[in-house]
Amino acid sequence: MDWCKCFYWNRDYDVCTPELEPFTLPSSIPEWPQGQGFGNQVICLGQLEVIQITKFESVWTCSLSKDKKKCATFYKPVEIPDGFFSLGHYGQSHDQPLHGFVLVAREVGAPKTGKNFHQVTESPALKKPLDYTLVCSTDEQGDANHYGCGYFWLPQPVEGYKPVGYLVSNSPEKLSLEEVRCVREDLTANCETCNNLDPTLHAMPNINQIHALIKHYGPTVFFHPDEIYLPSSLSWFFKNGALLYKKGDLVGVPIDSMGLNLPCGGSNDREYWIDLPKDSNRNFVKCGNLESAELYVHVKPALGGTFTDIVMWVFCPFNGPATLKIGVLNIALSKVGEHICDWEHYTLRISNFTGELWSIYFSQHSGGEWVDACDLEFIEGNKAIVYSSKSGHANFPHPRNFLQGSLGIGVRNDAAKSKFYVDSSLKYEVVAAEYLGDNTIVREPNWLQYMREWGLKLVYDGRSELDRIIHLLPIFIRYSVESCG
Repeated sequence: MDWCKCFYWNRDYDVCTPELEPFTLPSSIPEWPQGQGFGNQVICLGQLEVIQITKFESVWTCSLSKDKKKCATFYKPVEIPDGFFSLGHYGQSHDQPLHGFVLVAREVGAPKTGKNFHQVTESPALKKPLDYTLVCSTDEQGDANHYGCGYFWLPQPVEGYKPVGYLVSNSPEKLSLEEVRCVREDLTANCETCNNLDPTLHAMPNINQIHALIKHYGPTVFFHPDEIYLPSSLSWFFKNGALLYKKGDLVGVPIDSMGLNLPCGGSNDREYWIDLPKDSNRNFVKCGNLESAELYVHVKPALGGTFTDIVMWVFCPFNGPATLKIGVLNIALSKVGEHICDWEHYTLRISNFTGELWSIYFSQHSGGEWVDACDLEFIEGNKAIVYSSKSGHANFPHPRNFLQGSLGIGVRNDAAKSKFYVDSSLKYEVVAAEYLGDNTIVREPNWLQYMREWGLKLVYDGRSELDRIIHLLPIFIRYSVESCG
């Protein structure tokens, strides 16, 4: 029960914290184009139909301090439709509006067979638990006064079944066995992007629904007011002199405007690479062409096919040099950070139950972060804002200087609004949606199968540039700066 110690509470504190206000998107969700199962509220997962429940009744609140934002509340789902059963409870902190869901399920149809189903069986898909195990509680005193205490329960299933959620109560008395259902073991699996018990993925959007989702949710990408290296379309980049090199050849070959002469398939064997033009056009192409820029879209299932990920890629011909921040000093580097061809992306995660935008992933160099919809900044209706950082094009949800480092020392990522932007709800191209199957629905461009180097690796003495800067710094901060290099 050690993990329960993370829930600090004190009976002297007022446990009657205010109820969280539910989050709603700025605008109502439209009626989506007709399709098979997307946006129909119910999703079939093998022998189960599941519904997303977002209405809750609070059960117990714990507090880290008298600061109401440092609290967490646990809820049970309410307004469950007839025939459906709860699989567990929900909990979240008070540092944001109430925005979460649980799935409730019912058995439907005849047992199935196939590679995604283990065997034909007559056992019901759902069963009541035999009992509950108290996993942990905050009732450390063990006296008769249980006021303000929380209790965490794990259903104990019949053999061949699994619990898929925990329950929470404010009393040491066990909950009713009718409160929850366990799921037959062969219908459970680790929920990953491409893992779904229904191989037809009937709840995924069709091509018309994809376009409707992008037009409704497509963010506006703002580039920094001082950005030099703007995005472009790939066709503009190819048309304006981009070259394909093969190992051993001294002269590059102009790339076809559609990328038709790029080698496709295989893996990155380092035999080919793309470079900027070698003539006077080089610096012109480096700066990109905002008017031609568009987002390249890859649509794929997420979380067992209950969500859709719309991955939107932006291409910049060049990634500019970094700016180093050391306390109050800002040092613009001349070469460090530069590379040819810069791909960055953000991902819209959308519920297949309703078509609601749930969160956005912002890629940031070699990492990134998921941001809940309630923490996004919206520009118009349900269209969020994505801020692209100066020179490096990392994506952020809000405008400010994001430091890639610690203790006030690191690489600056400056993000701000400007007149330089791309509206991805209008300027995009769907380039991949493998789950649709028929390649006539989404024709993948030739360049998408180019697996070699996007951009020649720039070779320069970046270490020497950093060493010259480090040599001028006080000894006590040199180590931190060296770590950034």
